[in-house]
Amino acid sequence: MASAENRDSSASGRGAPLLKPVFSLALVPQNSKITALGRRTWNVLLHIAQNQGLEHETFRAALTDIVKGLDYNSGDMKIIKTHLRSMITTLVEWQSPTAGEWQTWDVCGMLSHARLTKERGQIWVEWSYAVNMRNELLDPEIFAKLSLEVISQLGSHPAVALYEICSRYLGVGQTARKPWTWWRPVLLGRPDDERLQRLEYRIFKRDTLKPALAEINAVADIEIEMLEFKAGRFVSDLQFTVRKKPQRVLSLQQRSATEPVDVALLAGAERLGIDAARIERLIDEFGEAAVATALEAVEKRAASAFPEPLRDPLRYLKSVLPGHLAAQEEALEKAAPVKEAEIAPIAPSDRLVQWEKKWLSARIEALVAEVAALPPDQQAELVLGLQEDLRLRKAHPAVIQRLAGKGWTHPMVRHEMVSYYAQGAYGPDWNKPTDKQLLEVAASPT
Repeated sequence: MASAENRDSSASGRGAPLLKPVFSLALVPQNSKITALGRRTWNVLLHIAQNQGLEHETFRAALTDIVKGLDYNSGDMKIIKTHLRSMITTLVEWQSPTAGEWQTWDVCGMLSHARLTKERGQIWVEWSYAVNMRNELLDPEIFAKLSLEVISQLGSHPAVALYEICSRYLGVGQTARKPWTWWRPVLLGRPDDERLQRLEYRIFKRDTLKPALAEINAVADIEIEMLEFKAGRFVSDLQFTVRKKPQRVLSLQQRSATEPVDVALLAGAERLGIDAARIERLIDEFGEAAVATALEAVEKRAASAFPEPLRDPLRYLKSVLPGHLAAQEEALEKAAPVKEAEIAPIAPSDRLVQWEKKWLSARIEALVAEVAALPPDQQAELVLGLQEDLRLRKAHPAVIQRLAGKGWTHPMVRHEMVSYYAQGAYGPDWNKPTDKQLLEVAASPT
């Protein structure tokens, strides 16, 4: 348990971890949903406010210190306005994940007020906290030390919330044991209403718990394991063991603890005509990494107009997301924690080859999912086009026969269809990763 007496002496510095009060770890919204991006933004605001100190009634920072990825002279600004408005209007019941640790009951908004002003060409944000929570938020007696660097790499609200709670118990080794229904609204960031209460445990485990566990164990600085307790034949309670990773996975994307939250994904979606709120819901369902790669595919598909112009970007995004999610989950499952003794030196050239292979494997699976998501008539057109292409290239007759008889998913033909479709949709460099994409692969666990 961390307390005021054992704070790090650097806690007031810009590079210090976020000291998050225990009662703000297991937030239960009462009237609307909390998104992963909203929670991360609130964490950044709290970190800035703690650094500015209790002597301030209100807090102030440049918008560029809070979020990045916006065109500040365009309609993108409505994204930050939406999130600030949500933090004020979302009523939250504050509770600690440990019974009896927080002795009072409080409910209020995540923020009390917010204001945007433009001064000398720069946009500033001003905000404050409810009077009943202000002192404990800014100068908590019992808190968890959180890495905003790690939180910035977690793509879903369940992963962020579970990481925050488990970090609180790092010194203890395990979280409190709670009914699984307690974890349901806390991890999903949704009011525990009648609709949520109908959610079965097996669905909650499949769609929420397992992806969050995989994501945390892949990218965070801790390792967690879920323990299930049964009452008769059914799971009644959950608990998580927590331990520090022997060594952090190599990351070439070093982030400052105070780096602003990246909202470029939402801004890019809006420029495609997809509402930011829809994207946030998809992020909560599929995770940020899968949505990011799928949205990139939508952008390229819209630019190529192959095999026909893209009429509904949102519908196309939803159709390709499952394939991108599957590729992401496969990468996470392969990302087992590596003990320091098991790490062998690898030549830089060998690392580059490994990263390129890993990127291309995920790229191919995503393209297969894209083709599979096309309507049957468009798939039929692609098959006819591929048949003609194979004849012109004088491909082996057996390949053409398999395409005609077994379809493009046959193992002998699948790679031909991927290449044919990708070159038409994305151009000749479809299979060449950019430096940024290689850095993302390098920063992910191997």
